[in-house]
Amino acid sequence: MERVSECCRGSVPLVLSGNEQCQSRERKMALQCACERGDGQNLVTEDVTVVEGDVATISCRVKNSDDSVIQLLNPNRQTIYFRDFRPLKDSRFQLVNFSNSELRVSLTNVSISDEGRYFCQLYTDPPQEIYTTITVLVPPRNLVIDIQKEVAVEGEEIELNCTAMASRPATTIRWFKGNKELTGKSEVEQWSDMYTVTSQLLLKVGREDDGVPVICLVDHPAVKDLQTQRYLEVMYKPQVRVSQNYPVQGLTREGEPLELSCAAFGKPQPTDMRWLRVDDEMPQHVVVSGSNLLISNLNKTDNGTYRCEASNAVGKSHADYMLFVYDPPTTIPPPTTTTTTTTTIPTTITDTTATTEPAVHGFTHLPNSAEELDYGDLSDSRAGEEGAIRSVDHAVVGGVVAVVVFAMLCLLIILGRYFARHKGTYFTHEAKGADDAADADTAIINAEGGQNNSEEKKEYFI
Repeated sequence: MERVSECCRGSVPLVLSGNEQCQSRERKMALQCACERGDGQNLVTEDVTVVEGDVATISCRVKNSDDSVIQLLNPNRQTIYFRDFRPLKDSRFQLVNFSNSELRVSLTNVSISDEGRYFCQLYTDPPQEIYTTITVLVPPRNLVIDIQKEVAVEGEEIELNCTAMASRPATTIRWFKGNKELTGKSEVEQWSDMYTVTSQLLLKVGREDDGVPVICLVDHPAVKDLQTQRYLEVMYKPQVRVSQNYPVQGLTREGEPLELSCAAFGKPQPTDMRWLRVDDEMPQHVVVSGSNLLISNLNKTDNGTYRCEASNAVGKSHADYMLFVYDPPTTIPPPTTTTTTTTTIPTTITDTTATTEPAVHGFTHLPNSAEELDYGDLSDSRAGEEGAIRSVDHAVVGGVVAVVVFAMLCLLIILGRYFARHKGTYFTHEAKGADDAADADTAIINAEGGQNNSEEKKEYFI
């Protein structure tokens, strides 16, 4: 913060001669008059904040200087520099710049004892004086995390404490687990001019926290990125998983083999792993080898729930596999449809035979177990089977119709040719009775019904 002597603001300045203040009314009026005359000289300085051990620079500047004398005094009112001369025997103070308008002095290796007000004086008539404040920051000297339990068990609540010692001002502590910020409870203790801060964090741990760092981070104006961390170690019971090695996909059918494997992960690593059948005894033909279970020839009696159990020092866990054995696949013989049409006419017989064979429809695989049945897949399978059956029926009907049409065409052709061969005229023998008659009357009688013996009669035989 920049400070300017009070005279330039038109108020009565604070004038010090040694340790005494000029309080008389006449003196104040004289100072006001000096300001009002427009002498224009005034002191300017700024406050200084420095980290312990670093360098502080004090600057006393004069605006509109007329070669008046400038001096710098310490908090004990001892003269550090009078113009460019150093009466004080403290070699940490060094002259950086001296001119008619500025006196700049550096202070190296700053300590807490150097904190306070430093005075700039300008020997004018009347004299002027302003002060600058040096503030010394002290970063935490030590940052430590204490953990209640070095090794925790899943589900436990543990306590962590982070302590930042001997800082000035008091520090602010923040907690992080991985990248997630957590909230702790802080307590501040003051010793002389120094502060010690302790923050407490209560954390319930799970298996996902194993190996995760817990970070204690310090917010302090004297230091950046000061932090410490501890890695959590969490023990947890096994996590078990059962997988089907064979068949890789499809149903578990009667007569086929089945192979299951069991995997378990925990901390510590599981040492005991076993297979059992829930609510029933394990079939004698089942082979268990380590973490694998093998059934070489499935049958309906194998249906049930098979469990893999694993345990460690923390506890026991298991995973189940429900087995449902389906019927073995069946082969459907291809259906055959035979249509025979026989037509009998004089001197001609036609026999036509047609055979249609539909394609054989194959079955699709169903899910691995009863719990995993996918009704959408079953619907698609049924729809495919119905479509195949409909295609077979259409083929059979088409074949029959083709045979019938072909037989009718053949029949029409044969009848046409037969009619053409038997169409014509011929004479009857009805007048032959007259030739064999005994007399004329008998001949006439026998000849009745036909006036002309030579008359031709036409008949058609159908």
